[in-house]
Amino acid sequence: MDLVKSHLLLAVREEVELLREQIKELSERRAALERENGALRAVATPQQLARLQ
Repeated sequence: MDLVKSHLLLAVREEVELLREQIKELSERRAALERENGALRAVATPQQLARLQ
C-alpha cells in the first residue's frame, strides 16, 4: 500500500510542478500582452479606441 501511495504522491507532485510552470509561462505571456496593448492604445487614434468599446 505504501508503494501505491508513494507512486501516487510522486505523480501528483510532478503534475503540480508542470502546472506551476504553465502558470508562470501564462503569467509572463499575459504581462507581455498587456504591455503590447498599452503601447498600441498609446498610439491609437480616438476613433480607433472608440471602435474597441
